[in-house]
Amino acid sequence: MSELEYIYGLHAVQAMLEQSPKRVKRLILQRGRLDARMQAVLELAAAEAIDSDRVLPEELERLAAGGVHQGVVAAVTPSQLWSEEMLGHLLDRHQGVPLLLVLDGVTDPHNLGACLRSADAAGAQAVIIPRDRSASLSPTVRKVACGAAETVPLVAVTNLARTLKQLQQRGLWVVGTAGEAQQLLYQVDLSVPTVIVMGAEGAGMRRLTREHCDYLAKLPMAGGVSSLNVSVAAGICLFEAVRQRTAGMP
Repeated sequence: MSELEYIYGLHAVQAMLEQSPKRVKRLILQRGRLDARMQAVLELAAAEAIDSDRVLPEELERLAAGGVHQGVVAAVTPSQLWSEEMLGHLLDRHQGVPLLLVLDGVTDPHNLGACLRSADAAGAQAVIIPRDRSASLSPTVRKVACGAAETVPLVAVTNLARTLKQLQQRGLWVVGTAGEAQQLLYQVDLSVPTVIVMGAEGAGMRRLTREHCDYLAKLPMAGGVSSLNVSVAAGICLFEAVRQRTAGMP
């Protein structure tokens, strides 16, 4: 099964079974565990005629590479990142006001997973990452994303600056986040087609990425810390866009 990858954790496996069951080839379960949450996973697998094996906890720990498996691992076909061309088709089909999240060099898989989860909750159409110098889809990302890795397209691009320019040509406005920006995020109109750009942990946005932003904005920081975790900041920015787009609605 070297051509397969492994995802682990009850929520991540259940989300995969619900959203992409054809990708699941086998379940590996902890011997002796059969609580209500595990039973729900088994029922989903049975509906798709997916085989399962019972193993000792040590085998699950090996497959999960030390991650918190919660008694279940799924062997699945490898993840497929979206391409720039696929992103174009997605935007062509989208009927509403686009909202995209760009992560410029976020290398921590926990942060990527959390950003995918926030993007899903905010209704973003995609998360865009550079193909190099970035975390990508992995079992850890899937677990932290709590199913969002199966619903939000993750687009890996070769040249992020070029992609931002192409999005601008499509009528999207690019808003980069930077602590030294003069205006607050709340002063930027996010009700229009918007791309929100978050920089890497610590380093922020790269120079070329910054130069391709239409606006730079910051979040107000009233305490002693100078910045927020990138996934927290991304969630705030995305939901400010949601707030603006739903303002005045009953």
